[in-house]
Amino acid sequence: VAVTLPSRDKRREMRDNSPLSSSSAFPSLAVATSSRLAVTLNSFPVAPADSRSHWSTVHCSSHFLLSACKQEVTRSPVELSSDGVRAEMGVKTGLHVWELLWSPNHRGSHAVMGISRQSCPLQASGYNVLIGRDSQSWGWELKTNQLWHTTQTPLPIPERILLVLDADAGTLGFVVDGSFLDVAFKDLPRGVELFPAVSSVRGGSSIRLRYLNGDPPVLMALCGHSIRQILGQQRETQMDKLPLPPCLQHYLLSTH
Repeated sequence: VAVTLPSRDKRREMRDNSPLSSSSAFPSLAVATSSRLAVTLNSFPVAPADSRSHWSTVHCSSHFLLSACKQEVTRSPVELSSDGVRAEMGVKTGLHVWELLWSPNHRGSHAVMGISRQSCPLQASGYNVLIGRDSQSWGWELKTNQLWHTTQTPLPIPERILLVLDADAGTLGFVVDGSFLDVAFKDLPRGVELFPAVSSVRGGSSIRLRYLNGDPPVLMALCGHSIRQILGQQRETQMDKLPLPPCLQHYLLSTH
């Protein structure tokens, strides 16, 4: 019997909208988000083809192969080499959220994601951490949960991770399984361009980047966030009593 599998984008949509696993350890580690971050996380994401979702063709180890859309990189099976890549576009101000998709089965050792300046090295001999190894980058090693340089209790990190950079406050944090895990790094330099970046030593590992959203939040998103907070769980049953057209009621009931 022939079975038609859903497309990659459809599978991703189904995964992102599916309920979280009851076994996830991350909700218990979550901290409250600011209204600014909450609005950004609940706003409609920008178009997938946005150039802020592109990996760089210049700031990239030669051992990484870029897809035609420039949203995915795959490391070649090269031994005794550590390799990195930065996003094509960096930011100097504002709050920004990127999504990174990196299968746990294709990470190997020294799999790191984070933020770097342009001067961070993107290739080194042997197996090393690149993102977070020097003063020009800040990284989270996914296998050991080590924040360079702060050790965390090891946890199984899922495929989808959100990277949250507040260039105004100089902070970097992460969202996993819908839970904001607090600020991981403080005192990032202000006024210099910072880029999402990853490094890997595993041949065949593929990492996909997508810019989701950033400042400034639109007025509709701010109003929607305020109304959802006031209504709380009652919005599921009380929304039809508001003097709003159906399209706005649907927007207030939706989560993004």
